[in-house]
Amino acid sequence: MLPELPRFLADYPEIQLHIGEGDRFVDLVREGVDCVLRVGELTDSAMVGRRVAMLEEATVASPAYLARHGTPDTPDALEGHYAVSFVSSATGAAMPFEFRDKGSIRNIALPATISVSAAETLLAAARLGLGLIQAPLYHLQKDIAAGRLVPILTDYAPTPTPAWLLYPHNRQLSPRVRVFIDWVARLFASENIAAE
Repeated sequence: MLPELPRFLADYPEIQLHIGEGDRFVDLVREGVDCVLRVGELTDSAMVGRRVAMLEEATVASPAYLARHGTPDTPDALEGHYAVSFVSSATGAAMPFEFRDKGSIRNIALPATISVSAAETLLAAARLGLGLIQAPLYHLQKDIAAGRLVPILTDYAPTPTPAWLLYPHNRQLSPRVRVFIDWVARLFASENIAAE
């Protein structure tokens, strides 16, 4: 979204944005937040949600990691491999790797070299060769294109993850928030990661 913000602000000069980011759950009502972009399945029925994207996921590792540990060709070949574990802010637990295999979903917990709770740290650790990671493909594309990360197990890609714009159901949606939500939905659609 950031590269497109100058255009949004030029089109709507009366709107002032405060953008916070992090991997923690935000309490919109208590914290006075108008809306939030959240990735994953929704569990909070107190929010109105508009799905704006389905994010393709990928499993990747650095070339140095693959040189040391080999390149697995199936999920069963992951024995002896290590992960950089991403710790869920919702559960406090490391998220297992997910693979689609012959029409079913397999979750595999790999031993972790380190556990992290921030997306940028996850990527940095993978670039350093500390283990395999799974992350949204849009977040990995520059590293893949530059050869810093290599996609693996592409025939077993995880299921796409929904991205939602959420706002409290008991709050009147202001015109400025409606404009922003519509803009984000159009932006995701134009990037071919629409909600369908």
